[in-house]
Amino acid sequence: MKAIVVTNRSAGTAGMKLVERPDPDAARLASLEGANYGDVVVEVHASGFTGNELEWPSTWIDRLGRDRTPSIPGHEVAGVVTALSYGATGLSVGQRVFGLTDWTRDGTLAEYAVVEARNLAPLPDDIDFTVGAGVAMTGLTAWQGLFEHGHLQAGQNVLVHGAAGAVGSMATQLAREAGAHVIGTGRAIGRQTALDFGAHEFVDLDSDTLEDVGGVDLVFDVLGGDIQKRSTGLIRAGGTLVTVTGPPEARPADGLAIDFVVVSDRSQLNEIAQRVRDGRVRTNIGTVAALDDAVAAFNPTERIKGKTIIRVRP
Repeated sequence: MKAIVVTNRSAGTAGMKLVERPDPDAARLASLEGANYGDVVVEVHASGFTGNELEWPSTWIDRLGRDRTPSIPGHEVAGVVTALSYGATGLSVGQRVFGLTDWTRDGTLAEYAVVEARNLAPLPDDIDFTVGAGVAMTGLTAWQGLFEHGHLQAGQNVLVHGAAGAVGSMATQLAREAGAHVIGTGRAIGRQTALDFGAHEFVDLDSDTLEDVGGVDLVFDVLGGDIQKRSTGLIRAGGTLVTVTGPPEARPADGLAIDFVVVSDRSQLNEIAQRVRDGRVRTNIGTVAALDDAVAAFNPTERIKGKTIIRVRP
């Protein structure tokens, strides 16, 4: 199979290339001999990645901390199940699926990927593979930040940083659907995008004063740094800051600060897929590239708006 691999941690994207790797379905046959309990092989149709994956320790090691280079990046997937191992439940061969792969295993910038069945959910026939890959990471991150960790309730005020981005726009949509008042932030160029995705207000972080926002119940943070620190002063008593940027450098005076790493969850993926079908949420996809062009897409020469998706099969 064709796959994108990264070969050298210090080389960054310069150590990334398109190669031929053994087809997991052919190498292990339909029985997946040697695969983990509960694994499935997915014929990848569309894949997504996070731009800073090469900075993650998990990109270079397995679950036991052993070096696993050259490794395949990308952890968002939509495709078709081609084989099941023992213990793989809830899925069948030939089924369309989407979800996230394990961080410490080879990813999805390849024609096939081996994924734990529990990390995948059925992808309805009327949702394109590109959309499925585009909504997996963004949808789960937004859902878990807002509802699992932020405990968002109708009528609350939520401040969504990076509201025009792939994750922020999803958080904006889900928060608004839940009955929250959404204040989006970002650069001026993203104002209309954030409003189009459902933000009630927008704060230009370059020219507006963040502190003028007033009290909020929840801050959804994808930026970190000084913006995150300043945001803690806006949180009402009992409110929460949730962030995906690592341990918070500051905490609200009378509230919680939570950093989290998104995990795949079949029931949540099902909820997200239903909202896509109903038109309640939509993906924020900026660029769609072929697998042969994935290295260039991973290392763009200019800023890309929205999520980049690799279309592995036409």
